[in-house]
Amino acid sequence: MNLERARTQMLEQQVRAWEVLNPRVLDAMAQVPREEFVPARYRGVAFADTSIPLGLGQVMMAPKVEGRVLQALDLRPTDRVLEVGTGSGFLAACLAQLAAEVTSIEILPDLSQRAAGVLGRFAVPNVRLEVGDVYQAFPGQSYDAIAVTGSLPRYDTRFEQLLAPGGRLFVVVGLAPVMEAMLVTRADAQVWTRESLFETVIPPLRNAPTPSGFEW
Repeated sequence: MNLERARTQMLEQQVRAWEVLNPRVLDAMAQVPREEFVPARYRGVAFADTSIPLGLGQVMMAPKVEGRVLQALDLRPTDRVLEVGTGSGFLAACLAQLAAEVTSIEILPDLSQRAAGVLGRFAVPNVRLEVGDVYQAFPGQSYDAIAVTGSLPRYDTRFEQLLAPGGRLFVVVGLAPVMEAMLVTRADAQVWTRESLFETVIPPLRNAPTPSGFEW
């Protein structure tokens, strides 16, 4: 595989085609070696327009979805970012290209360890990995941006409460076959706005509460 040609085609034919036009985002995705974060058996499809299995019921999101996440968060070089669901570590590495520091929480130790190995090889100093269940211990500090990389069957306001004023939250809400990607912005201490971005389907976040029966 010609890696650089495949990377360029991914960015031009998938990411840009899905209206990801922010030059900082495109540059970050070009700089981070996506193929190194993909499990070895799937390296041949590292740049394909599809999600990639990571094992343990988890997936690496399609490149165009990752691009939309990064663009929606509109990161600044001074931002502090929380990622819920480290997965492969690729998105954390891209976030680190755009922000000052990234804290990434992963419930599955094997995935966190694998991501740590790749991030360590490429000397990404501003990512801190943690192993744990966010539902058991929500962070006690605020963040400028939050990316939740597993879907929430039911919207959970605890995530938006972690935003600093002006902070942005990317989250996917709903049940298959249709889920809604949303951007939530904290306008001030008591006001949040919610914007629908696109429809997608990704695996649910481990231990996320599910709707119980019909809601009237």
